Amino acid sequence: MPSEETRMTQPLSAALLTEYLADARTRTLDLVRGLDAAQLMGPRLDIVNPLLWEIGHVGWFHEYFALRRLDGGVPRLPDADALYNSSTVPHDTRWELPLPSLQGTLDYMARVQDAMVQRLGSGVASAEETELYLLTVYHEDMHDEAFTYTRQTLGYKAPEFSTVQHTDTETIDAGPLPGDVAVPGGALQLGSPSDAPFVFDNEKWAHPVTVAPFRIARVPVTNLEFLVFVTEGGYRRREFWSDGGWRWREAAGAEHPLYWAQQPDGWAVRKFHRLQPLRPYQPIIHANLYEAEAWCHWAGRRLPTEAEWEAAAATEPTPNGGMAARKRRYPWGDEAPLPHHANLDGNALGVVDVAAFAAGDSAWGCRQMLGNVWEWTATAFEPFPGFAPDAYEDYSAPWFGTRKVLRGGAWATRGRMVSNMYRNFFTPERRDVMAGFRTCAL
Repeated sequence: MPSEETRMTQPLSAALLTEYLADARTRTLDLVRGLDAAQLMGPRLDIVNPLLWEIGHVGWFHEYFALRRLDGGVPRLPDADALYNSSTVPHDTRWELPLPSLQGTLDYMARVQDAMVQRLGSGVASAEETELYLLTVYHEDMHDEAFTYTRQTLGYKAPEFSTVQHTDTETIDAGPLPGDVAVPGGALQLGSPSDAPFVFDNEKWAHPVTVAPFRIARVPVTNLEFLVFVTEGGYRRREFWSDGGWRWREAAGAEHPLYWAQQPDGWAVRKFHRLQPLRPYQPIIHANLYEAEAWCHWAGRRLPTEAEWEAAAATEPTPNGGMAARKRRYPWGDEAPLPHHANLDGNALGVVDVAAFAAGDSAWGCRQMLGNVWEWTATAFEPFPGFAPDAYEDYSAPWFGTRKVLRGGAWATRGRMVSNMYRNFFTPERRDVMAGFRTCAL
């Protein structure tokens, strides 16, 4: 496996990095536009940050991890480190900090952004510059996804994105896609290879694992499939729940998915600030790991392991019916995501039917392995062999052993960031994140 000294991110042009910076910032500003002062602070909850603090943190991250590492210097806002360093500023104190006003925060972010662009100049950035600039762009992309589901959590109006390529109605109303596909198993290089364009530290490095033959669903579990579990009293039947899941269910008083509501004319779901009819063939979203496990026990299914998920998404059949060693970067191949491949980038402003985006199928026939909803796996979030933290030391290391791995990306995930090897990770009780699940046969 390559060391950090021998492997560097592939250099990109200053023009492309500048484009990424501008696009990410446009999305950030779209997500706070129109919110009043009270909404920008929001209630004190364990699963959200004050949006006013969080956008300032995004600007600070650019400055701290790119500008100051590359050029040195002092913060462009007095006390920026004391306000915005998420590693040292406890979550519960973020509502009490002497934060700048919204305009003051935006001015600080603009000063940092201008400095990021000006120092790049033209031509091709160095490998180090590319690494740190991509880190800051992807960090902002992750927060933009968090801003999006924070607006859902708090019941704010749906955001309006300035730069999206809208998904047509025919694609959205694609219907179901039942059934499993068979993956023969074999040797898998789990994780990212050394020649990947950019690698997060928890993906390092690809290492051999053996995957037994398995059958995996072509698509994630739908609302209609999950509704049967609800109507058959699945939330009240102890035999379907793990010990931890049952403790969570009782404490939460959960009787159905978080944003569902039973109406006189059927079930509805809250999307941002409005109730809408529950669409049967859209994937269940905002389900936590405990709910996914309970549904699996009820249905006689199971969650895939992380290795099984990656094998189904990234590998290809051999002529003799085996599993090839080569991996694709995306389910459909090595071409970067385009709007016809997957529901990413907020283009549909929500989930779409599970049969949509046939052009994004994996070699085995699994659909929507990127986009629409993140997918829980059965695997604990742990380091790969030889793990070492990157510049952002707190990105992965503090969370090993306390979370489960999710794969695949959701409708608000940015396509430039996600791949078949990307590892997301959350604690099992979280229902705010845009997560659903795909299952395997027992």
